[in-house]
Amino acid sequence: MLPHVDYVRAEGVAHALALLDRHGAGARLLAGGTDLLVDLRERRSAPALLVDISELDELAAIRAEDGALHIGAGVTVAALREDATVQAEFPALAEAARWFADYLTRNKATLGGNLANASPGADFLVPLLALDAAVTIAAAAGDRTVPLDQFLLGPRQTALGRGELLREVVLPRSAPAGQAYEKLGLKHGGAIAVVSCAVVMDVRAGRGARVRIVLGAAAPRPFRARAAEERLEGQPLSAERAEQAAALAAGAAQPISDVRGSAEYRRAMVQALVRRGIDAAQAAAVRS
Repeated sequence: MLPHVDYVRAEGVAHALALLDRHGAGARLLAGGTDLLVDLRERRSAPALLVDISELDELAAIRAEDGALHIGAGVTVAALREDATVQAEFPALAEAARWFADYLTRNKATLGGNLANASPGADFLVPLLALDAAVTIAAAAGDRTVPLDQFLLGPRQTALGRGELLREVVLPRSAPAGQAYEKLGLKHGGAIAVVSCAVVMDVRAGRGARVRIVLGAAAPRPFRARAAEERLEGQPLSAERAEQAAALAAGAAQPISDVRGSAEYRRAMVQALVRRGIDAAQAAAVRS
């Protein structure tokens, strides 16, 4: 049974911000609720007030502007998966949406909720980091935009301060053509990542360019495997070099052992998934 909590439906972003500022740590935002309701049921969270932002149109739009794609924090996973621009220009993000949970959950869960929850295995953090995403944070004093890498501080920790909420994700539309997202779960539907990775690159004259390799569920927070990237950046691409990069990515991982797998298993799977992702991203870049 859920604990008692007061509830207010926000009339707009400004109203939501005012409520958050007034109630501080006692208030939680409710969008899709797919993580929050579990936390309430398991008594991991006990807010005094839920601020419902699920029906705010200003948070639910996807628009192209100034050379970037702006994705509202309230956009559902289903809407993200179906968006034509996301499918055409950010296939790694579309693939993460395809792998996300199950049909019913995708219709409720939001992009902003997945990011703000800041789980080490969050599906969307991995491709978004690889795509050099930034986030816009709304506050009463005005909006600010920060790189996604700076938004993430640790497990369930973000740069959001008192009286702030996540407004949108901003993606440069000059993303590399080669993109891949790989995820390993214990089951297909609704699987939490055992490990995941995103690989993004261009191929120029047979050499890697603008290489990004990001690992999920392999450390306290998703991160770029920079040594692995450097093994491919500006270098002639080959199977041997791809194997070396995958091994470097596995070496950078800091996995834990839990009910979904041991640290040793996770590290081995990082190497396997990164190797697969490099091949897929390289093939996509060459096709383009």
